[in-house]
Amino acid sequence: MLQFEELRLKLLGYEDKLKELKEALGLEEMKAEQEKLEELTAQEDFWGDLANSQKVLQRIATLKNKIKAYDDLAAAFDDGLTMIELSNEEEDESMVEECAASVDAFIEELDKQTLSTLLSGEYDSKNAILTFHAGAGGTEAQDWAEMLVRMYSHWGEKHGFKVSMLDFLDGDEAGLKSATLLIAGENAYGYMKGESGVHRLVRVSPFDSSGRRHTSFSSLEVMPEIDETIEVEISPDDLKIDAYRASGAGGQKVNKTSSAIRITHIPTGIVVACQVERSQHQNREVAMRMLKSKLIEIKEREHLDKIEDIKGDQKEIGWGSQIRSYVFMPYTLVKDHRTNFESGNINAVMDGDIDGFINAYLKMESLKELNS
Repeated sequence: MLQFEELRLKLLGYEDKLKELKEALGLEEMKAEQEKLEELTAQEDFWGDLANSQKVLQRIATLKNKIKAYDDLAAAFDDGLTMIELSNEEEDESMVEECAASVDAFIEELDKQTLSTLLSGEYDSKNAILTFHAGAGGTEAQDWAEMLVRMYSHWGEKHGFKVSMLDFLDGDEAGLKSATLLIAGENAYGYMKGESGVHRLVRVSPFDSSGRRHTSFSSLEVMPEIDETIEVEISPDDLKIDAYRASGAGGQKVNKTSSAIRITHIPTGIVVACQVERSQHQNREVAMRMLKSKLIEIKEREHLDKIEDIKGDQKEIGWGSQIRSYVFMPYTLVKDHRTNFESGNINAVMDGDIDGFINAYLKMESLKELNS
């Protein structure tokens, strides 16, 4: 049947890309590394260095997940091809839709894994810390900041990442003045790093009784979460640590003890805070990780040799020109000004459907590296 033959040819058209992905991933090298590391775990002194043993086990888990993902994809290709050929032999028209769905699912997963090969930066595999700040404009801008927090939370949840709120400051009437999210999972930072910048909103404000159109701005800063495997030297004398009472949205669940922690890095003026953990000690640990992450992110972005080279004025938010505009009126359009990728389905975007924007940015950066 013609429909099955078209599906078969469509699927076979991706066979070379599947092989290219295997080479790009270095699948055989990953398997060899996994085997070597697993041999280490069998040695008698393996658990003598707990920090190193945890690092090895994490690496083994990462390798296993990557190998399994590719093996599952290769199996999906073979299974899809077999299903199409059998359905064609039996001339079973009822299977056309299922066969088409399997081909589309394979292509989607192939694109996803191919994209992940672009995430080769030193910190791309790390968790991502997202910090939002409402721009000038009062309630309107604060509401926009909360909308962005919701959008990225939904994106993370849809992709199986763990999303946690680390810190927030409620708006005066609605929304958020600022917020910090942790998106935890493999390559979270790699995917999110291109989202840093100013996001612009154009809409008829629900807070304006005259129904006028407003333009609002919120900034987003993305940095990798630095774990214990990466050492960052910070002198205790360079830190100012304040404890304060945590607050809840709308004044709810206000903490009666001063468990929230704010840390100021005196040489640079960088301020981080955490208020969502149960104890002051836990909040302090999270805030210190955030500070280390911020210092590392600035060091990498500014191509500095060491943390001490960071200048104090780095604490200022670089508003600059916006990276993306979200227009609700007089038409609906979301457009990235760096890649020119756009979507007219603004409701889907605000519900976390931003893969197109992320993919376009990563491909653009990959091309830059190839041409440099």
